[in-house]
Amino acid sequence: MQPQTFVFFGIVGSGKGTQVKLLTDFLKAKDGRETIYVSSGAEYRKIIESSTQTASIVKVALDKGGLLPNFLTSSIFINVLVNNISPEKHLIADGYPRSVGQSECFEEAMKFYNRENIKVIYIELSKEEAVKRLKLRGRHDDTDEGIEKRIDEYRNNVIPAMNYFKDKSGYTTYTINGEQSVENVHKDIIKALGY
Repeated sequence: MQPQTFVFFGIVGSGKGTQVKLLTDFLKAKDGRETIYVSSGAEYRKIIESSTQTASIVKVALDKGGLLPNFLTSSIFINVLVNNISPEKHLIADGYPRSVGQSECFEEAMKFYNRENIKVIYIELSKEEAVKRLKLRGRHDDTDEGIEKRIDEYRNNVIPAMNYFKDKSGYTTYTINGEQSVENVHKDIIKALGY
């Protein structure tokens, strides 16, 4: 099996992180290759833990539910690739790209690294179900206002970022029903990918 490249999209609460982990474990068991997993959220959390000027600016922006600039999110993603990518590794991107500008940068990076047949996995979930799940999760930023802001950001920026890849040669989008059990979502992803 050739090394694969996957991009996960889904509204907050769609269980992207869980599905990424299940896919990573599945790939490891299938062919033993290493998977590079780039989560912009996890990378931003690392930055926040540092004591840099970037950390303080990012923290304020995230506390307000604001969007971080393209250059920063793209540089974080690219930095992980520069330091970790190699031709035999799988690559999974989660939480990137989140805007059309980032999608353009992603496409350029994939060309640079000769990555082809990129699989875009969209976990579809209704706004109502997303809100319900986030309320159950109960993280500090899961207030009504915080949730609404993140859903708006998703609708206004992330959906166009995903749609950028529709009908592009070398990219295939798989829409997966996210309103089912974790196991069934995983099964549907594996089935859609043809494993």
